[in-house]
Amino acid sequence: MTDPVAPPEQDRRASARLPVEMWVEEITDRSQVFRRAGNLSKGGMYLDHTIPLPMGARVRLRFTLPGDDKSVTVAGEIVSVSTDQELGMGVKFVDMTPEVASRIDAYIERVLSSDD
Repeated sequence: MTDPVAPPEQDRRASARLPVEMWVEEITDRSQVFRRAGNLSKGGMYLDHTIPLPMGARVRLRFTLPGDDKSVTVAGEIVSVSTDQELGMGVKFVDMTPEVASRIDAYIERVLSSDD
């Protein structure tokens, strides 16, 4: 029997997702691909309107948080793929430096406190 109050499995996250519009650069050894982020959380982001990579694929992403002037680089893993009418993929951040984690946390806190 399932708990009617518990959120569906795919909606369980460690932190809130914030809507965001920013370009994200996927960096590989041979190329750079620009993707658009649709939301951001402390643990990852959703890249929308893009052909998704396979589940479990590892990526290296570089982006500049809105209102910031210095880019951050993170490693990520593809943890969800949307193949419906709007293509996209969820990326879980892995191996973040404390500085990058702190900058993402500060941005999210700044946005959440400005919504009050």
